[in-house]
Amino acid sequence: MRLVAEDLSGERGGEPVFSEIGFALESGQALAVTGPNGSGKSTLLRVLCGLLPASNGNVRLEGGGDAFPTPAAACHYLGHHNAMKPALTVRENLDFWQRFARESDGVLSGQAAALSVMEALAAVGLDAIPHLPFGYLSTGQRRRVAIARLLVSFRPIWLLDEPTAGLDKASEVRFAGLMKAHCSAGGIVVAATHSPLGLEEAGQLRMGASSPSPQEAG
Repeated sequence: MRLVAEDLSGERGGEPVFSEIGFALESGQALAVTGPNGSGKSTLLRVLCGLLPASNGNVRLEGGGDAFPTPAAACHYLGHHNAMKPALTVRENLDFWQRFARESDGVLSGQAAALSVMEALAAVGLDAIPHLPFGYLSTGQRRRVAIARLLVSFRPIWLLDEPTAGLDKASEVRFAGLMKAHCSAGGIVVAATHSPLGLEEAGQLRMGASSPSPQEAG
């Protein structure tokens, strides 16, 4: 599988925010997108997953087969908001997202593609609180539940916008392990971040300079 961006340009509110972005990521690779606020990091992720149209250029997914014919079909997008209902319990929120994604029994590189809700909560260290309303949780716990959403339904591409915001150091380390496991299983990660992700082999794309400076993903 290969995610390719060619000569991408993006706009926000009708104004250009980045131009001529290009990269190619193979299965197992990660890309850290960095740069100051307003440089277009979030806009780029939204263009990659089809939430916003590109003003120029194109994004394509090669090797996705019938299951994932387009980048949008292959993506999990984790934005600034956690996309959970405060009045529903942690388990009810994740049950909803698992059903919504219409998870199949597909596998990636011979490994199980998705976890059960309780397995996903255990992976983020929250298996003791599935019964609590999401609105009762701390900021860090809410982010960890949002991360668990990535695990309860399989998508090969993770697009992550400041994924470690609100996490303590132990949770950051745990999440780095989840991203590494996803890449080791053949997945792809693109993360917009101001903080180190703990992915030593990740490529780098710096935005906000006179021209973006992508480096080859490791």
